[in-house]
Parts: sequence; structure tokens; C-alpha cells
Amino acid sequence: MARLKLYFATNRRHEGKNRWRPTGYGRHFSQDGIENLRFGVVRVTAAMKDIDAYRSKSMAPNGAGDGEALASYLAEQSKNTSTVRAYREQLSEGIAESAQEDVVLGSRAMLADLQEAMTRASDVLVYVHGFNVDWHQAVGSALALQLMMQEKANLSGTGEEKDVVVVLFTWPSDGLMLPWVSYKSDRAEARGSGASFGRALLKTRDYLMALHDRARDSNVELCDQHIHLLCHSMGNYLLQEVIDRLNQFTPGAALPRLFEHIFLCAPDVDDTALEPGEPLGQINQLARQVSVYHNRGDTAMVISDYSKGQPERLGGAGAARPGQLHRKVQQVDCTPIVNGLVEHSYYLAGNVAADIRQSIDGLPAADAGRRRASVLAYDNVWVMR
Repeated sequence: MARLKLYFATNRRHEGKNRWRPTGYGRHFSQDGIENLRFGVVRVTAAMKDIDAYRSKSMAPNGAGDGEALASYLAEQSKNTSTVRAYREQLSEGIAESAQEDVVLGSRAMLADLQEAMTRASDVLVYVHGFNVDWHQAVGSALALQLMMQEKANLSGTGEEKDVVVVLFTWPSDGLMLPWVSYKSDRAEARGSGASFGRALLKTRDYLMALHDRARDSNVELCDQHIHLLCHSMGNYLLQEVIDRLNQFTPGAALPRLFEHIFLCAPDVDDTALEPGEPLGQINQLARQVSVYHNRGDTAMVISDYSKGQPERLGGAGAARPGQLHRKVQQVDCTPIVNGLVEHSYYLAGNVAADIRQSIDGLPAADAGRRRASVLAYDNVWVMR
């Protein structure tokens, strides 16, 4: 049996009497406010033989690995075996954080632990889930993503043994399977959670700036590892609100570049969202590269389009006008290789997970080692094969 470890941040309300040792987190915002964040570690026990079976399962033409089934398995394991430990904090209410002495912050403790992991040749992948996901499902998906990234390691042929540590940001998505009620509720909660996630990124920005200052003053080289971001489904709508929050608290004309690569998977946002002046139009400022993964047969996108009265979704047919996207933004059509009824969580499946891992490893978009073909009309549009 393996004891799997996952870092997390959440604005969900804790369950149980002890907020530092909760039994889990629920579907409501923290009782301390919508922007209140808890940082911690959850551990889940699972059988390696089961994990390996899911990761090696043939899913032609998706390739090896049924990450979606692995996520479901790990969500059940989370219900039965998980232990949660939140980083303790010490803050005085009603006093600005910067004005307090002897402040103890959970964010700072977790970032220090992640810094240590990165010095051991680990990249960090921040994961934001989508609509209709409860705490255990969020944990299962994040752990499955971490395990799939490890399984797809070194596809770039570099010979490097780089690890990937996933950090889950989980917001109070209903997880109730009531499509007419939950979607509207989750959209409002995602909008509110954007400020909370933005606050977490601002803390990360401040931590990294202080780290760079200390390294410069001490003439010490920083580790050559990177932080990436993956948003799934409605998690991309939450990202729109994050950008608005960052604009409010960022001096100057440009947002801070916090990530090496941002992956927008099955994004449940308008198909014009990435254009200049639109909600995600500044995303190129946050990362060196941005990849959009979409599927024309995504049932969830069709439901969002028609039953919820939304415009065409970016996660369906992709960007409305690919030629207007920033040069950093790449668009990948997964339609030819995606199988399944819902066809929505394909970022966890074989070849798509492999393509994401190749980007984490720094493989160029046009590299011959990728299972994708270019679309002649554009140099930033690809089709999986």
C-alpha cells in the first residue's frame, strides 16, 4: 500500500471540531469569510497495483492510462482512508497582517515546504478543478493528475528525472449532481472564489519576490524548477476573476509572470475570452506559454452552451478567432482521440496527459516527439493524433 501526499489550499468550510485537523472540507465557504484560506496536506492510502493498473490501461487512441477512472478510485480511497492536516496560523483579528508581530501564516509554511521539494528537482503544478466537485472528488482528481504526470515523465527524451508535485486549489463546488441548480450556484461560487485564489497567488508573488531578494543579496543561485497552472472546466471561469483581482493589487501596467506554463483544459468560458480586452486577454502576462485543450464532442460544453444560455464555449470548438490570440497561446484539438460518454476530463487520459507533461518538460510545441499535427492556416493551432 502507498500513502499518497497532496498539498492543498481551500476556501471551503472545514468539517469536524478541529480546524487544524479536520475530517475534510464541505460545500460552503469558510466561516471566516469567502476569502479565508486554509493551507495543508492530505494523505490518502491506495494500492500501488491498482494505481499501476489504471495508469497502464490501454485506451486507444487515447494511449496508455485511464486517469479519469484513477481519479474516481482515489476519491473513494479519500473517503475511507484520508487524513487532513492544515498548517497552523497565528493572526490577530482586526489588525493588518503587515502590522502584526510574530505572525504565523499557513501559506508561508506550505510555500517553504514546496520550495524544499523544488530544490530536489520537482516542478509544481497548481490545479483548479471545475463544476460539481466535492472535496473527495477534488482530492482524487488532483492525486490522479500527480500520478499521471509522474507516469508520463521524461517523454522529452532529456534523461532528466524531474518530478511534478501537484497543489490543489479547491473551492466550494456543490458536488450535488443537480444540474439546473448546481451549475448556477457553482458559477457564483467560482466568481467569489476567484478573489480567494487571487489572494493565494499574491501571497506566492510576495514570497517569490522575497526569495529572489535574499538570493541576490546572498549571491546564491535559485533552483531551476518551475511553477505551472492547470485549470479544468469552470476553474477557468474562476481564473477570469483571479486576473481581475491581480489587476487590483499589481502596480504598473503588466501582471506578474508567476507561471512557466498555463494549461486551460475544457475551459467553460466564452470562446472569445482570450482575445484582447476580454476576461482572459491578459493571461499571456502570467506565463511564458499557454495551452488550450478543447474537444468538439464535449457533452458538458454543449450543455453549458444551450441549457445554461451561454455563448459558444472555448472548451468546445476552441477559440472563435485563433488568429487574434497572443503568440504565447497554443490551441490543441483533442477531438480525434477522446473517447467516453462525457468526454470532459480528458486532461487525465493517456496521450493528453503525455502532451501536458511534455510541455512541463519544456518540449517545443512543434517537436516531432509530440502526438499532434499542425493546422496549416495557423502556427498556434494543433490537432491530437
